[in-house]
Amino acid sequence: MYFVFMYTPSPIVFLHLLVVLPCFLLGTYLVFAKKGSAFHSRAGKVYMILMFFTGGLTLFIPAQVGARVLNHFGLLHLLSLLTLWAVPRAWFAIKRGDVKTHKWAMIRLYVGGLLLAGGFAILAKGRYLNTLLFN
Repeated sequence: MYFVFMYTPSPIVFLHLLVVLPCFLLGTYLVFAKKGSAFHSRAGKVYMILMFFTGGLTLFIPAQVGARVLNHFGLLHLLSLLTLWAVPRAWFAIKRGDVKTHKWAMIRLYVGGLLLAGGFAILAKGRYLNTLLFN
């Protein structure tokens, strides 16, 4: 139990992890599941709300690795901006029946917002998940 207490994240990082884990699971399901069903629509709404929330939340987490802008923001925050752009773009695209725009916004959101950001969080030394998993 000492290990868990030794590497306890800040409350905002912990909240981010609590929100992003269901995003990853739900997003992965939505990528591979049949599109256009009522369940896809409902699950997609939950996914987009959670992703938008976590995208905004990450703006309050200071950069831990690399150069900083305004002593707070790092390159990873660009993926937060991608998330905050892609969610409304996909939401409004599907509302007007533009499936192609919706699809590509969702792919960018999943790849950039979850796979790239998550991969960086796990692999970059000094980040909480890297410390938790590899130390």
